[in-house]
Amino acid sequence: MVGPVFHRQSTGGSRGKRAIACLLGASIAVAAMLPIVGRWLTNPIDQRVVDLDVYRTAGIAVLRGASVYDFLTEPPQLLPFTYPPFAALLATPMALLSWPAAQIVMTLLIFVVLVLVVGYAFRPLIARAGDWSPLAWGVLVALMAYPLPVYDQFRFGQVDLFLVLLCVADCATPRTRWPRGVLIGFATAVKLVPGVFLIYLLITRRREAATNALLTAAGATLVSFALLPEDSLDFWWPFHSWHSQGALFDGDRVGSNFGTANQAFRGFLLRMYWPDAVTALVWLIAVAVLAYLGFRFARRASLLADSGRLGPADTWSAEIAGVAITGLLAVLLSPVAWIHHLAWIVLVVGALAGAGTDRRRVAAAAGAWLFYVLTIPWWGTSHIQPWKSVPEKVLGRIMQSSYALGAVALLFVLGVWLVKRMWRETPADIEDVSQDAAEVGTLAP
Repeated sequence: MVGPVFHRQSTGGSRGKRAIACLLGASIAVAAMLPIVGRWLTNPIDQRVVDLDVYRTAGIAVLRGASVYDFLTEPPQLLPFTYPPFAALLATPMALLSWPAAQIVMTLLIFVVLVLVVGYAFRPLIARAGDWSPLAWGVLVALMAYPLPVYDQFRFGQVDLFLVLLCVADCATPRTRWPRGVLIGFATAVKLVPGVFLIYLLITRRREAATNALLTAAGATLVSFALLPEDSLDFWWPFHSWHSQGALFDGDRVGSNFGTANQAFRGFLLRMYWPDAVTALVWLIAVAVLAYLGFRFARRASLLADSGRLGPADTWSAEIAGVAITGLLAVLLSPVAWIHHLAWIVLVVGALAGAGTDRRRVAAAAGAWLFYVLTIPWWGTSHIQPWKSVPEKVLGRIMQSSYALGAVALLFVLGVWLVKRMWRETPADIEDVSQDAAEVGTLAP
């Protein structure tokens, strides 16, 4: 976990200058949101924040005592609830609001959470701006609203940025007012994929935090069983009733696994249309390789952050890189992961940018940002039509999975290139030194 606390760099400490910076930063951030909000809160009523509709309808089902796994949202979406029962419990406040009010509240919450996540991701760069740090913060929020995985948070009313905030706050905050690991456990109870951070905590020798995360997730799940016993059995137990195979094990509930929006590595393989046995075998091998390399990269970055060999800015960036790598693994290793699950891109760009003093790192950050701003997966769909040539179809399939393949590449960019750049030694040497430091540092059990 990151230890140093950044001090604001200020030449004059002028309150007036900071007030102006706050006003300008807030204005830029809000101005960047207006086109997004204006588009998705004024489009046809049956197309607005459709995932929020799922959450809210689940909350309504809880309040009415109905099953949260038997309903579908109104046509034409007809979407089921696919998350653990604990998420339905958390959705009940939205059920108490009118539908227009819920849309506005959710949009505001996503905006606030984006501001906080950007603050974590770009902390060294923001601190470097001194009295103008609020302006830098606002500009960064404006920029980070437009990569498609973040943009889709506002489009669908999704909660991925909330999960990113919980995980990064638990891992990177120098001193916490809560037992470390609790936020990760909470996030895991809402959606299962943040559970990969349990492994991250273990491999970075934060055993107490890993225990706290596990106990929190288990406690939230037990609360769900106490309050929603039937729904809990419907989700966790595949043989609970004759008409249910268990929501957790029903892959069709989440939608077409073959669709472009599925940017898990398995989605890429499914779109190649190989025989099922071949696809399953290749996927299992790929999951094993990605998990081994990815967690090794994440561990190396985090232990380097705790080694005491870096300055404050790079120490922070190294830990953010470890969190970002783990978040990318949550997407890549999952059987199904939609584009909006890649909200971890905010941390990726922040870790690469660092304090903004290394031009190559800034260029890499800008490249990653631009790659996910461009809607390349959807461009690919125009190249896979039946009348297209075979080479063009193959190119189209690759373009369809470009976000997933980009995430694989980013594992290496963060875990190898960035680590080497922050400390110009071989990765093996870095890992050895970091292990020694961890035994007596803040990562020690």
